[in-house]
Amino acid sequence: MATHLDLEEQEQLDQLKHFWKQYGNIITWVLIVALGGFAAWNFYQSWNRQQAGQASAMYDEVDRAAQAGDVAKLERAFGDMKDKFGRTTYAQQAGLLTGKAMFDKGNVDGAKAALTWVADKASDDGYQAIARLRLAGVYVDAKAYDDALKQLSGTFPPDYLPLVADRKGDVLALQGKKAESIAEYKKAYEGLDERTDYRRLVEVKLNALGVDPRGATASVEIKK
Repeated sequence: MATHLDLEEQEQLDQLKHFWKQYGNIITWVLIVALGGFAAWNFYQSWNRQQAGQASAMYDEVDRAAQAGDVAKLERAFGDMKDKFGRTTYAQQAGLLTGKAMFDKGNVDGAKAALTWVADKASDDGYQAIARLRLAGVYVDAKAYDDALKQLSGTFPPDYLPLVADRKGDVLALQGKKAESIAEYKKAYEGLDERTDYRRLVEVKLNALGVDPRGATASVEIKK
């Protein structure tokens, strides 16, 4: 009986050796790839957390410089952030913050540079849209109306289209293009939620141009 079991065990062992000889190398490499992928994923997650932590700290530095109105320090901090963490959301937020702070301090070129970087480099189309809208505002302030309209051309996320139309209406009104301005304000008015204060602001603009958006016709004749 013992001999029979020994023979059976030996046969199973021989089959296992044959199987391992035929497939063992493949199995080993599959395990190596799987374990290597798992290790790489853990490393990637750890690296991402580390990057996010460092980017957050650098954003805080940008924020402090902006609040202090220290333009030189702000330029250095934002420059470092672009170089080291340019692909992060923190860098895109820092660009918008830098643009606003620069504009508030009268550094128009610095504001343009920061906002242009976000408009061109941001991976999030929402941040790109905000940057382009703010750039348009900077150009309007400089009376560079054609440049402002260029920033408002092209593709925008659907949620931003009413804001774009409103800003276009502002530019066209400043250019004396009343009919075109009214058309853009109407787009903005129709695209905005009726419960928002922003929609009422657009209504005021239309009223100032002699148009009641709630009525069927304008209260004054529009010259084309």
